Amino acid sequence: MKETPNKNAGKRASKLITKCDKLEEPVTNCDQSNEVVAKCDHLDEVIANSCLASEQSSSGENPKETALSQYDIEKLIVTIRGEQVLIDQDIARIYGVTTKRLNEQAKRNIARFPKSFRFELTKEEVGEVVANCDHLQTLKFRPTLPYAFTEQGIGQLSTVVHSKIAIERSIMIMNAFVAMRRYLLHNAGILVRIAHLEKHQIETDQKIDLILDKMDANSPKLLTEQIFATGCVWDAWAYVSDLVRSAKQRIVLIDNFVDDRVLSLLDKRGDGVEAMIYSRYSESFLTDLQKHNAQQREIKFTQLPHRNHDRFLIIDDEVYLLGASVKDMGIGLCAITKMQTTPETVLGLLE
Repeated sequence: MKETPNKNAGKRASKLITKCDKLEEPVTNCDQSNEVVAKCDHLDEVIANSCLASEQSSSGENPKETALSQYDIEKLIVTIRGEQVLIDQDIARIYGVTTKRLNEQAKRNIARFPKSFRFELTKEEVGEVVANCDHLQTLKFRPTLPYAFTEQGIGQLSTVVHSKIAIERSIMIMNAFVAMRRYLLHNAGILVRIAHLEKHQIETDQKIDLILDKMDANSPKLLTEQIFATGCVWDAWAYVSDLVRSAKQRIVLIDNFVDDRVLSLLDKRGDGVEAMIYSRYSESFLTDLQKHNAQQREIKFTQLPHRNHDRFLIIDDEVYLLGASVKDMGIGLCAITKMQTTPETVLGLLE
């Protein structure tokens, strides 16, 4: 007697086959992170054959198990809301199923998963986990918020996800949680001391910042008016040097008498600050200027069209009246005064 072929057999068989391209999350590796909030390390071997395991399980054959140790699972455990948990997509990869199917099974048996067993992450928690664990980077692209399963929740998963590999790996996961608890218990003292040191370091940094702020507040400022007695050459030179260092954009010196000492002074300016000298023609100074510009940042020179009595120093948008040439400051009684006029007014009068 011949057997009549079942026309629907092929259809039922095709439904049982789980295709690899239906997996919603790509397999990712886990990198190291020093953060305590989300403990994450390098996963040496991921479940690359999870699709194959699903296909074989659906077809009734024994699933092909990939090499996965308890230590590998321990490195996937993260701490959220003070609880050690595994994220749904990590559990799905371990079980060899899709994240969608895993969560569907949990929802169908929601009575088994109170909030203490399974909870949905907030956007802030997702951002923190993604920042601390590279293998969870794909969470930021998920259209829905992920779920976290505690140790008890994973124990319940083994009763709703019916497959041999899920049962076996649920046991491995439970053992990983036990190992993590032992680790924290044995190293509790060290962790407390580390937390204490971090808190002490933060307090120390705050005190240092406060001291630096007070030093800045109490440090001497450049006075708008300064008088130098005869012989105070160093004081005058130091004051003009501070003015040069304070420039952010430009320095313009208008002085009838300049020499190589003025070039050395202007070299104290910051990077990106332009320097210009307006002075009378001097063959020796031009020689010094050419040699200086051949090796150092350029200092521009413009010949004064006529003799000027006073000297001016322009620092960005501020004008200072100099009582003596810069090279002679402090030799005799002199003063430096900040003026109310604009640099453009002074420069306009030179033409």
